[in-house]
Amino acid sequence: MTWEIKFQIGKNGITEGIIHALNNALKTHKALRISVLKSSGRNRESIKEMAKEIQNKLSCPSAAKIIGFTIVLKRKSATKTGK
Repeated sequence: MTWEIKFQIGKNGITEGIIHALNNALKTHKALRISVLKSSGRNRESIKEMAKEIQNKLSCPSAAKIIGFTIVLKRKSATKTGK
């Protein structure tokens, strides 16, 4: 599987600029790959917390999956009501 969009989180952590870029990328792409660098404190719990923080700050609903030191973010499609 090839990924079109890749992001990195470094020593500055999750900033407003990253959230803005992720929101823009999720408008046109269904999945994003976010690498967590060593300088941001790479342990399993901090990566889980980062994934939750990103999901809370995004403007569209998303699902996060953690694979190693990578967060895979997928945009959830809107459900249709009345059917």
